[in-house]
Amino acid sequence: MSKLKDLEDYREEINQCVKCGACRAHCPVFGAEKHEGRVARGKVALAGAVLDGEIGLEAKVLEDLSQCLLCGSCCAQCPNKVPTEEIVAAARRRIAEEKGLSSFGKGVAAVLGRPKLMDLLAKTGGTLSNLLFKKVPENSGLRLRFPAPYIDADRTLPPIVAKPFRERVPEVIEGKPGMPTVAFFTGCGINYMYPAIGEAFLKSLKFLGVTVIIPKDQACCGLPAVSAGSAKTVEDLAALNLAALTRRPVDYVVTACASCNAGIGKIYADLGDDYQALAAKTMDIFVFLVKHGLPEQLAALPKAATRTKVTYHDPCHLRTRGITKEPRQILKALPQVEFVEMTGAGTCCGLGGTYSVYHYDTSKEIGAKKAANIAASGAELVATDCPGCIMQLQDSINHAGGKARAVHLLELLVAALPDEK
Repeated sequence: MSKLKDLEDYREEINQCVKCGACRAHCPVFGAEKHEGRVARGKVALAGAVLDGEIGLEAKVLEDLSQCLLCGSCCAQCPNKVPTEEIVAAARRRIAEEKGLSSFGKGVAAVLGRPKLMDLLAKTGGTLSNLLFKKVPENSGLRLRFPAPYIDADRTLPPIVAKPFRERVPEVIEGKPGMPTVAFFTGCGINYMYPAIGEAFLKSLKFLGVTVIIPKDQACCGLPAVSAGSAKTVEDLAALNLAALTRRPVDYVVTACASCNAGIGKIYADLGDDYQALAAKTMDIFVFLVKHGLPEQLAALPKAATRTKVTYHDPCHLRTRGITKEPRQILKALPQVEFVEMTGAGTCCGLGGTYSVYHYDTSKEIGAKKAANIAASGAELVATDCPGCIMQLQDSINHAGGKARAVHLLELLVAALPDEK
């Protein structure tokens, strides 16, 4: 039996939805499609009707319940704080239990649940990248040369590396006496696509003198499996990560990926006492850096003569957990950066885990609004704290013909730090 909450466990929250419609103005999918079944109150009503046996899991119901980014934008604005994203995730688990996973969901479960297979596939993709992908002219990203299942031919993707990040670095990097010891949960995006973010993470903590442990046997956090409705995959991955992250005593588990932070810090907390203890130790990198006084050290550095105009995109999985000011504190303190706030900084970029695979056209439409806001800000760079958002933002910018580039905030941070002596 699954440890994750069943749809029945959300009956009280479902009944708290008064159908006021406040969510309509904040749901990215409704904004793109203007369809009542896409908005939060519609999905909550569907979940309640399924729970009460008033409707079955027919195709129309499955389609509407698939049309959710799990971004939490609705809950943030809901007067009763109805957790629609949790209700929809529970409904998807119910669907998977009764009807089985979709073909793509089965693929997600098969790959994520077998870390060695995932490593092999990633390395193969990295080695064959020149054959499989072509560089998008004058833009960041690659496009597939050949048709592939579930990946739109029009989509731009980051390159997959032939040697994952965790194989490039030692498992333990010693810091200074008296400083904390942290476990770095790299996540899949950093490990397989953006190793430069991992290197920046290590440099930033080395600057503070922190000891970093990078468990080689950590696995995916499981957020894609949450989106797909595969409870078993989530729980299997959580067990692997619990063992990997608690093998050595650490003060914190630090993430540089919003999705991973939510996976370990929120989703795992429902799985039992050991997981709650792990969740309590989990901290976003910029929360950690602010806690240990880095903005003050950055403020003491001389301002650059020429500064780059940078804006910030709030990843949903940090925004919904109240982590918005710390990344901006770091960004505003960088000596080479002119920070500009963009309109809609906290709106979803449209990725939504597996959502952008099933509904790429809608995902692209949501991303186009974000790309327009980035362009209107006049920023040369859009920084964020999530590899998935970087991928989606760059794809959206590319489609809009924009000139901005999406980066991780850590990359800007380490560019400002003094060179090692």
